[in-house]
Amino acid sequence: MPGTAVTIRVDGVVSPGVDGPLLVLSERLDGHDTFLTGALNIGGTAFPVRILTLDDVTVLRPVEDLPALAEGTRWQGTLHLPHGTRPRSAPPDLREAAARKGRFLDGLDDAELRYVLTFLSEATTAAIRQARIQAVVSALPAAVGSAL
Repeated sequence: MPGTAVTIRVDGVVSPGVDGPLLVLSERLDGHDTFLTGALNIGGTAFPVRILTLDDVTVLRPVEDLPALAEGTRWQGTLHLPHGTRPRSAPPDLREAAARKGRFLDGLDDAELRYVLTFLSEATTAAIRQARIQAVVSALPAAVGSAL
């Protein structure tokens, strides 16, 4: 993953959360690492936020006290990410395993591909990664014309 920082203009609304206010982005933050900490600058005040991107929404959870923003308040600011973008395509080892088994990897939708990439990236050893690749490949549909 590149070490280059990324700066993104964002906006959204303040929403209540169990542990304090959450900043719900108006557009899903796509293609960036999630569950990491970035810095959000609103009106010249920067504070750390935890980035939580789910299938259709991105939420920023302030790590510290949030500046005075009331629930339902619309906001806009700049999100600074100390990390780069996620890979958006299947890695070579997964592609090769799918091809060997006659499986159709391109049949995954965007959400499924994000899940698979995260699942593989969290493998702590080569053996675990290979087992995860086998699990993913076994769940893929057969390629057209495959003799499975």
